[in-house]
Amino acid sequence: MLLKRILTALVLATVVVAAVLLLPTLYFSLFIAVVTLVAAFEWMALTDVNALNRKILFITFLILPMLGVTYWTVLLELLSEAMEWPEIKDYSDALEWFVIAPVLFWVLMMVLIRKAGPQLLNIEFKSRLKTFSGWLVLLSAWMFLSKLRAYYGPGMVLYFLILIWAADISAYFAGKKWGKDKLAAEISPGKTVQGMYGALASALICSFGLRMYYGFEAFQGEQPELAVLMTIDLAILSILTVLISIYGDLFFSLIKRKKGVKDSGTLLPGHGGILDRVDSIIAAAPFFYAGIILIGRSVFA
Repeated sequence: MLLKRILTALVLATVVVAAVLLLPTLYFSLFIAVVTLVAAFEWMALTDVNALNRKILFITFLILPMLGVTYWTVLLELLSEAMEWPEIKDYSDALEWFVIAPVLFWVLMMVLIRKAGPQLLNIEFKSRLKTFSGWLVLLSAWMFLSKLRAYYGPGMVLYFLILIWAADISAYFAGKKWGKDKLAAEISPGKTVQGMYGALASALICSFGLRMYYGFEAFQGEQPELAVLMTIDLAILSILTVLISIYGDLFFSLIKRKKGVKDSGTLLPGHGGILDRVDSIIAAAPFFYAGIILIGRSVFA
């Protein structure tokens, strides 16, 4: 079983890294869209969206915004030429305001799971609320992972993925070595507070690794204090992103436990479904993107 999990993980990591580094922006968005749509079918199964018409509506309301976001900038380019109004292209950045909704959602989920995890298991949520929640988190993850790749390049996407993967691995081994206090026993008995600390420590190490990759020449430049501030900002963002990713994982564990299943699907040998592998990424992507916006796009140009 362990060998199957390792082999599957290696194949998945290879495919994802190749997609990040080699695919053009448009095809990368398409790749992420396919993964998102597969995850959407798993979400519908977990939340009892069984009627064919409801499934079609859910998928349609995912695909239409994806197409709109993809071609929004292209449309503005055409309008700017047709109307001789170059400034209209600035409206392409208006989409970034949509990052507020998923960030608030995941912060709220983190607080609720932390403060009232057992109670959430006993609450029967309305079908419309579950459908809307799934639509919001899936669409926003696709949107802001795609925008991260488009605006900041493959390197920043790769850093984000390494950050999440390193946190998952560190949490597992730290929890296995020192874990004794349950993080959310009723929702996910295997997760421990010590494992969470291991994940947060890995985030700090990753941020220092990225600083080393960029080099320390900035500290001897004209504004060394700016380099110090950016390093601190990136470390804080990395730690908070991993924290959100942990509670994103717990959120999907909550949904699975309410459904009475261990995995979201059976597509990946030894790993379950797509949602089982990307739950942390779904939660963390909008938060990481929002943090990068706040730090400043010019720093990573």
